[in-house]
Amino acid sequence: MAFTLPDLPYSHDALEAGGMSRETLEYHHDKHHKAYVDKLNELVAGTEWEGKDLEEIVKGTYQKGAVAQNGIFNNASQHWNHAQFWEMMGPNPGPMPENLEKAIVDSFGSVDAFKKKFTESGVGQFGSGWVWLVKKPDGSLDVTKTENGVNPLVEGQTALLGCDVWEHSYYIDFRNARPKYLENFLDKLVNWENVASRL
Repeated sequence: MAFTLPDLPYSHDALEAGGMSRETLEYHHDKHHKAYVDKLNELVAGTEWEGKDLEEIVKGTYQKGAVAQNGIFNNASQHWNHAQFWEMMGPNPGPMPENLEKAIVDSFGSVDAFKKKFTESGVGQFGSGWVWLVKKPDGSLDVTKTENGVNPLVEGQTALLGCDVWEHSYYIDFRNARPKYLENFLDKLVNWENVASRL
């Protein structure tokens, strides 16, 4: 069965009050994400990966330390990353649930310390990539960054929160101000209920 582009869980203009414009979502979801899905379907056709589930493809095609990942991995992982990303944001973010706040404070000392580390990691990702809040196999939380489309699945971690730091994610709204984009993401766009549900 072919992969399909998931609908956004809100309208294209729903995040405007939080700083992400309709134009960004039209380009990022409707064009960039769709291109990953279309290319993935093209590349897996007739291969051992046809008919496999997305996470299985991501894990199975990842080559640790490879200078450049293969096309199937790149498109599968970016499809997975973006499908999570849309759900991790919302038009009415609300407060952080107590269980998530406790886990963050236990791991980072405070919510502010977590936000600082998350922002610094995202800013420090050279070139394209992602920054993540992950739950490690031992249950502790950490902030990691990955290049290009690499994600926590390949490290055996659970992605609780991810932010896309490819330029197409923020250039329309924030130009080259990646730090401001990341701070805005944490303060105005994250759906903390969704993040907590991943614990």
